[in-house]
Amino acid sequence: MASAPLPEVPDAGLVKRSVVSCFIFKFGDYGRAEVALFQRSDKVRTYQHLLAPISGSIDKEDSSPLSAAWRELGEETKLTSRELELLRHGKPYTFTDATAGREWTVHPFAFRLVSAGDAAAIVTDWEHEAWGWHDPLRVIEGAGEGIQGVPRLAESLRRVYFEADLGSEAGAALARGLDRLRTDYQSGARQLAAEALRILRDVVALLPDNGHGNKSDGPMPLWWSNVRSTAWHLWKNGRESMGAAILAGVLEALQAIDSTLHRPGLGQSSTEAGEAGGGKRCEKLVQWREIVVGELDKLLAQRVDRGSHVAEEFARFLRTKFGAERLADPQRPISILTLSDSSTISQSLHCAMLKTGMSLDLRVLESRPLFEGLSLAAAVAERVSGSKAQPTEQGSGSGGEKQNELTSKLGITMFSDAAMAMAAEGVDLVLIGADRISASGAVSNKTGSLPAILSTRYVVGASATVVVISESDKVALPGDPGEHVVEDNGPRQMFLAWEPEHNSSRVRHAAGMILFKMATSSGPAARDGGEGKWNDGTRTEQAAALGGLRVAVRNVSFEWVPPTLVDIYVSERGVWTVDDITERSKALAAEVERLFSDL
Repeated sequence: MASAPLPEVPDAGLVKRSVVSCFIFKFGDYGRAEVALFQRSDKVRTYQHLLAPISGSIDKEDSSPLSAAWRELGEETKLTSRELELLRHGKPYTFTDATAGREWTVHPFAFRLVSAGDAAAIVTDWEHEAWGWHDPLRVIEGAGEGIQGVPRLAESLRRVYFEADLGSEAGAALARGLDRLRTDYQSGARQLAAEALRILRDVVALLPDNGHGNKSDGPMPLWWSNVRSTAWHLWKNGRESMGAAILAGVLEALQAIDSTLHRPGLGQSSTEAGEAGGGKRCEKLVQWREIVVGELDKLLAQRVDRGSHVAEEFARFLRTKFGAERLADPQRPISILTLSDSSTISQSLHCAMLKTGMSLDLRVLESRPLFEGLSLAAAVAERVSGSKAQPTEQGSGSGGEKQNELTSKLGITMFSDAAMAMAAEGVDLVLIGADRISASGAVSNKTGSLPAILSTRYVVGASATVVVISESDKVALPGDPGEHVVEDNGPRQMFLAWEPEHNSSRVRHAAGMILFKMATSSGPAARDGGEGKWNDGTRTEQAAALGGLRVAVRNVSFEWVPPTLVDIYVSERGVWTVDDITERSKALAAEVERLFSDL
């Protein structure tokens, strides 16, 4: 290991160590996977000459296990985020090796080479005497020739290579689904949670029967364990910045599956049920898998209506806050400042206009670098103009007249992000969504949310109300918001805004100098972010050396708004308090413990 030598182990007691295990994968033709294993040298203190992944202790200077993983990879292989990208986290676990006098807490990670040729960049240090590629399935099954590995090698590997447990079809479905979640920068948390549920449904439908259960008794514990493991990977290895909504969705699905599997009579054959009820005998067995998949389909259908419940609660809040007289006054429209793109916000604004009859002065920040604010403004305009109106929304009279009336009550103004203080002048509400709400009430939302609120506080003062509108699914587990993953999407999205021909030649030249002359960096930004390529697959770096001057480009998608700056939380359950949010967070933690602790 690259860390300092371990101390002598006293005769009594065990030395506790938290370590990372970093598996490097390459994928060949037809997606065939191979994993690199490294033979430990006679210079290391433990497990000499045994095969292992790149591993090492998590030091107190490491900001996270992932940071330690990138550090160890750099020290022991010289690979950086140019050659590697993070593929998966594995669920940590603890075991004791009395012969080594250690209690190990292992944090497994899987990384993949950006291209097969990057394997040539591997340069091992004194800790290893050889290395090679292996079939991960054979390693896990213990059937590979010469596989003499460190303790729990197979256990660590299977925690990141779920294909071994799920089978080829179900494993491939989950792997494809995780890739979709990771690379989707257009959908909000609600849509990604629904997509995660669809992926879970597809995996459940494909899980093999052999060794996992029988048709008369229903699924065996191993099948149920694999379903729960799939849900865990969707939570942790999809889009982790949206993890709160995804977690809530998969927990709800697991609760539904658990309830279904314990339904009386589920394991009976149709013959047995017929005899019990005096009905006609039938030899066909009840297909518990089809019943479970059907329950997940119902759950997906039910999620469609949740946004409307939030929207109705927002309209109720506006009626309470402003009163019928103010809402009916076309000369005093309700002024709302918002940003980014949120289907919950666009639906809620439309619903509020329909339900209250209010006039709306909507001010939208453009929300660079992807200009999601522009998408939000268009979505609201489209809803109100009637192109997306539902028949029930048009009232009992002429649908066209109703929509024309709404159109006349809506004014939308786009502002550059730099003009947020001007956009805040005279507003009644600052309205933001949430991708995550901590147990303390802090809100993670699109970067720009915090300065928009601070600008409003400075310009308007306490007369403007800061409202967070969100489904309750966005509430996260207890913990420090600062420990939440920071999603840095690299410079590509920003470059696309700098590159167009309408920009000055000076701007275009500067963009080219910064982005296309970027030198190799192994600094913390590159390691922790793991950004080794553009979103479209081409290569990039996060830092540049320009004549000795280092230039960093940061494109952080989300930021935290402290609860002290939030006045109101509105969800499908009505107006929430921080105490309500804390209780919801605790309930989630209890379910996580129940459903995932034994994986």
